[in-house]
Amino acid sequence: MKMAGVLSCLFFILLPLSASHSTSQVNSNSVLVALIDSHYTEMAELVEKAFLLQTLEEAVAKHNITIFAPNNEALERELDLNREFKRFLLQPRNLRSLQTLLLSHILPHRVTLHDWPSSSGRLRSLSSEGVELTTDASTGERLVSTARLMSPHAVERPDGVIHGIERLIVPRSVQQDFNNRRRLSSISAVKPEGAPEVDPRTNRLKKPAPSTKPGSPPALPIYAAMAPGPSIAPAPAPGPGGPHYHFDGEQQVKDFIHTLLHYGGYNEMADILVNLTSLAVEMGRLVSEGYVLTVLAPNDEAMAKLTTDRLSEPGSPEQIVYYHIIPEYQTEESMYNAVRRFGKVSYDTLRLPHKVAAHEADGSVKFGHGDGSAYLFDPDIYTDGRISVQGIDGVLLPPEEKAAATPASHMVKLRQVKVTSVRPHRGKLLEVVCSMLVAFGHDSHFTTCL
Repeated sequence: MKMAGVLSCLFFILLPLSASHSTSQVNSNSVLVALIDSHYTEMAELVEKAFLLQTLEEAVAKHNITIFAPNNEALERELDLNREFKRFLLQPRNLRSLQTLLLSHILPHRVTLHDWPSSSGRLRSLSSEGVELTTDASTGERLVSTARLMSPHAVERPDGVIHGIERLIVPRSVQQDFNNRRRLSSISAVKPEGAPEVDPRTNRLKKPAPSTKPGSPPALPIYAAMAPGPSIAPAPAPGPGGPHYHFDGEQQVKDFIHTLLHYGGYNEMADILVNLTSLAVEMGRLVSEGYVLTVLAPNDEAMAKLTTDRLSEPGSPEQIVYYHIIPEYQTEESMYNAVRRFGKVSYDTLRLPHKVAAHEADGSVKFGHGDGSAYLFDPDIYTDGRISVQGIDGVLLPPEEKAAATPASHMVKLRQVKVTSVRPHRGKLLEVVCSMLVAFGHDSHFTTCL
């Protein structure tokens, strides 16, 4: 967030361009232009990241707005102290939460110190969350929700005013979304429960097995939930009346695919998951059953190197994607720590029995060897505790299986030549016995057949 000068130029360029496509018109004396030319440029950069520029233009065209904003130093200090919350706000899948937080700092009418309530009052913001303005009777200190008013009337323009506050205002809905993302127990799946069993000796119900803690790994490996066959489809979901899951795996798979599209540069991978195969549905069912996955997603530049003939082969897209799915939950930090400690690590993949090797290279994680290798290019594109998506800059291919040194058919021919060339004058029964021994490879134990 050190791009105040560049961001200022971009705002001056983008504001007239976006205004030409809408009914609103923003001039150089607008409060939006003043926002990026003051001590509140960090707030303006968050507005740009949240794609709220057009929304604020329309608000300025209709209303005289009020913006409550912490200055650059206060905002940087607050986000640096709470890096987990900062990471949550800047993740593409949490765009709605970032928009709600920023719109809660903007009122659709002008509020000055003369309009400030003497005790307390709640005003409507541009989001669904309200803002409470209060005044301490003893000290005369003014508060915006829980943040102190530090610089009243810091910026004044004909279409709005900016008041400097102590820190960010975090609405209750944003705080709840943040807590839900952190608490894995709220999204863990409930394991199926079988029918009660009767002990034949006592004719009483057997005691149920002790329940496992939410978020614990499945009792069976991930391969036990996958049916054998060319497509390796997952096991069918429980029928009507079965256990209800608190975690919607299919929705979470859709969430990470939308994140890939919004992140940019991974459209080909998303297209294979959704249109070319049925892997998105299969992954959703696996995650709903309680399994975890790590997807190594090649970017569009890497996918462009695959030929059309290769992708058109039956089952080829599925096999390529299966080799990029690890049945573990790994992040960029966990994989980098592993390769730094052990040098080389092999991860299981859904393409049995092949594994993908990883080692440290150039301060990052490198998968595979030789031409079929790829670097960890975009780490932690999507991480929710169940699905982890890591962007790589190449398509991984499993090593080719070595063919047998000498084919079995060639050995049979050698034995047949040996049999026919030695002692041709034998009875029919002996010829039949020798031919059977040759077929089973035991002719050397019977001297008559040599």
